[in-house]
Parts: sequence; structure tokens; C-alpha cells
Amino acid sequence: MVKVSLADKMRMQTLREQGYGEKAIVATYPLKNWKLSMLKKIYQRVNATGSATERKAGSGQPKYACSVTNIEHVKELISSQGQSGQHLSTCEIAAELDIRDRSVRHIAKKDVHLNVFHQVAAQVLNAGTKQKRL
Repeated sequence: MVKVSLADKMRMQTLREQGYGEKAIVATYPLKNWKLSMLKKIYQRVNATGSATERKAGSGQPKYACSVTNIEHVKELISSQGQSGQHLSTCEIAAELDIRDRSVRHIAKKDVHLNVFHQVAAQVLNAGTKQKRL
């Protein structure tokens, strides 16, 4: 299937508004490899939403992982890590809330405004190692 760019969708919508039919548009642009079924779907989208580029309201996969309750739970679990020696990784938080660990990182960054990072062990610099470096 040929991927249609945003400019091509707008061109199709403009040609439709000028009175061209699907077959005339396909004949006008033979190098684009547009199919009649694809044009019909775009025309249906124009009829439903008024634009060839806008999606119908409610279409697409629902974003259940970023719900208000999950955001509150993630915020609570992340902020409580400094207290009482409790430490949970994003994978453990995800397993507890039954969502993906990528969703936990997304919630932490976008909604809770925290940066998730891994602590990396570094070399301890004492007087002996400083002297060796010089």
C-alpha cells in the first residue's frame, strides 16, 4: 500500500472540491500510484470530519495507561522512594500497576516532571588516584 503524504491528502481534497471524481484524480496523477479504494476512504474522511487530514473523534487506541488514577499511583510510588528505605524500579512499579514500564517512564517525565535515570558507579578519587592521574 502506498503511503499518502499530508500534501497529497490536501491536494485530493482540493481536487474533490473543484469537482473532480476519483477516477479523474487517479488518471491525472498516474505516477503517484493512488488507488480508487484509497481515494474513497479519504473522501469518506472528508465527509465525516470536513478535512482529509483530521481523524474522526475517538478513533485510535485509547490511552488507558496515562489515566488520572495511574498518574496518581506512579506519583505516590516514585515520591515515597526516599522514605523508609523503600526503592522500586520503573519495572517494579509497572508490574505493580499492570502497565508497561515505558508508560511509567512517560508518566514520570511528562506528568510528574521527573527525569528517570540509572545510577552509574564511578571511580572513587582519593589522594592516591589523584596523584596517579597527574
